[in-house]
Amino acid sequence: MRKRTVALIVVAAVLLAVVGGLYWAGRHLFFEPTAKGVDSVVDELGGERVLGVFAHPDDEQTVNGLFWHAHEGGAYTAMITATQGEAGHQTPVVARQEDLGEVRKAEALKNSFNLGVDRHVVWDYPDGGVPDVDEDELVDRVADEMRRVKPDVVVAFWPESGATGHEDHMRMGEVAELAIAQLEEEGGAYAGPKHLVYTISPSGALAAFGGETGAFVVANQPKPEYAMDAAVQKKHEGWTIHASQANYLPESYLLPTWLVYLLWDQEFYHVRDLEAEPLG
Repeated sequence: MRKRTVALIVVAAVLLAVVGGLYWAGRHLFFEPTAKGVDSVVDELGGERVLGVFAHPDDEQTVNGLFWHAHEGGAYTAMITATQGEAGHQTPVVARQEDLGEVRKAEALKNSFNLGVDRHVVWDYPDGGVPDVDEDELVDRVADEMRRVKPDVVVAFWPESGATGHEDHMRMGEVAELAIAQLEEEGGAYAGPKHLVYTISPSGALAAFGGETGAFVVANQPKPEYAMDAAVQKKHEGWTIHASQANYLPESYLLPTWLVYLLWDQEFYHVRDLEAEPLG
């Protein structure tokens, strides 16, 4: 009996060691060695007003932590979503496809409310067709929203990678930069934000699970300077709210959502100081 007990203890210890090793190996894929850990990127930058410039409903899922902690810190937060996501793939199917744009717009507004966002505009540019929209129109419209919100921090996609390789993401990242450059050149009462913050995807995980798209993103995004708490509970709540996209992570990356966020509990950001390095 005693030998059996010892054997069970040994087996349990081996299993724990294996599970622990796999866990830490997995976490390593979601670790960025260049990133300094901070409680809040917005607080670290002294931000008081934040504007996110995005392409689709659910894009805000990449920045839950930043917006939630900015809200908790007393900042005014706002978002632009350029499309209603009407061309998206439902996973699972929750509505008629012809109604998907209205459904996803509602999901985005509900999720931003859950993150404490004060203002959220959802436009109706074509999902998948943002690069074809007249550039001047897009830039002017984003610049107008910046004048209205007067953010000192703008959050956007890195134009060369778009966080996921989506052309709409890349285009909106570029448009955010062009709108800021326009404001800087005009030099009006509001001359643009002090910082432009780019959301950066974890390179190790993308290289391991992202296929060709992941490799593209890794090759075309900068190293992040900051890491912060991802507000994982808000991410889980967000996928419940985004019911039409609730299975996005397991379908895209072959891992269950709970496991992804057990490993990926930080957000990563690259920051451009626009006072030291203006875009205009």
